Amino acid sequence: MSGPWAGKWALVTGASAGIGVALARELAVGGANLVLTARRKERLEQLARELTAAHQIRVEVIAADLALPDAPQQILDFTVAKNIDVELLVNNAGFGAYGEFATSGTQRLLDMVQVNCSAVVHLTRLYLPQMMKRRHGDVLILASTASFQAVPFISTYAATKAFDLLFAEGLAEEAKPYGIRVCALCPGSTESEFQEVAGQSGLAASMKNRETAEKVARVGLQALAAGKSYVISGYRNYLGAHSQRLVPRRFVTRIAANVFRPKTGKNP
Repeated sequence: MSGPWAGKWALVTGASAGIGVALARELAVGGANLVLTARRKERLEQLARELTAAHQIRVEVIAADLALPDAPQQILDFTVAKNIDVELLVNNAGFGAYGEFATSGTQRLLDMVQVNCSAVVHLTRLYLPQMMKRRHGDVLILASTASFQAVPFISTYAATKAFDLLFAEGLAEEAKPYGIRVCALCPGSTESEFQEVAGQSGLAASMKNRETAEKVARVGLQALAAGKSYVISGYRNYLGAHSQRLVPRRFVTRIAANVFRPKTGKNP
């Protein structure tokens, strides 16, 4: 138990599945104490029991729905009541929705912006001043390889992740003089519940070179500890994200549309 956050507290949002669970486990192996939050309390409690028994760390659980605007404040109030100083904030919670924008549910799209963007800003704004006062702390923000270009049929999701990437990179420079590290983790296709929740199960099954959530979590935490402002998990993902800079943006978007177009959809 000699990780960079050993004996310190890390707050992980979206900790009930996928990359969130993998991040919690990776931090627990390194000796970090954890505050786990997500909507599904029973999953959080099961994970808390597992990690406490395996690694002799402290784990606190709070159920919260980040689609609700007051959820970040509830999480802060919980940690304050427990006298927990959060050294590492992991803004992992997020979801996508697959399909044509015009036929997607309005509330689901707005909830996506709330969870993927507004809650990230709100939680970071609540915890960062404490870190600045202490002159140490870390923030990890889950972005995506979708942050680097428009992606038709997941247009809103890609836009939210572009926001997350730029927010993290800008904040990294602001916070650096205070001894605070901020990093955006940009995974590509990952083995998790994400595609199922987004309605992409069929598309996900056809994707090759999907990374494990454990590998993505490890890459993100290592990059944060190294002081990087962003990291793309996977060499192929890195090449894909950066090679598109060499061609016109509209051409890249057109290629993405051909990949993501629903099989039942018709060209206009």
